[in-house]
Amino acid sequence: MTTPTDETMAAITRAVALGHEGRPDVARESLLTLWTSLGPQGDPLHRCVLAHYLADLYDDAAEALTWDIRALDAADSLSDDRASGHAGSLRVAAFYPSLHLNLADVYRRLNSFAAAQREIDAARACLHTLADDGYGAVIRTAVHEVESAIHDRRTDRRVSAPTGGR
Repeated sequence: MTTPTDETMAAITRAVALGHEGRPDVARESLLTLWTSLGPQGDPLHRCVLAHYLADLYDDAAEALTWDIRALDAADSLSDDRASGHAGSLRVAAFYPSLHLNLADVYRRLNSFAAAQREIDAARACLHTLADDGYGAVIRTAVHEVESAIHDRRTDRRVSAPTGGR
């Protein structure tokens, strides 16, 4: 039995690939068009993934914050049934370390260190939900990097962030 193709997720994936290919403006426009078509009551998985990736395409930390908050809000309304319907082993709890990490990083970039510390604490508290694999290692390393930057009161964009130090 084959799983039907999720056309919206495929479109999100294509847009994200454009960003990775060095075309962030085209990727951002594509994701914004998809966001408009989803609407505020759209599928929480689509909204979460789209907003999570869209935040990375903004150099302006305040704009990124808007999308990081939207991603977290969407995750809060996402069920494990919906997540596993997309990918059998996917669980909503495993979204939270990255979502809180991104919020911590953007609050830090905005010089809001108390908020950044609360978010990095939340990310650290749910690291146990991640597998001991490459993705888990990337998130754990980034949590350490962001926590160190918070401690040092640095507001520069991390070179290891998804869009780098641009």
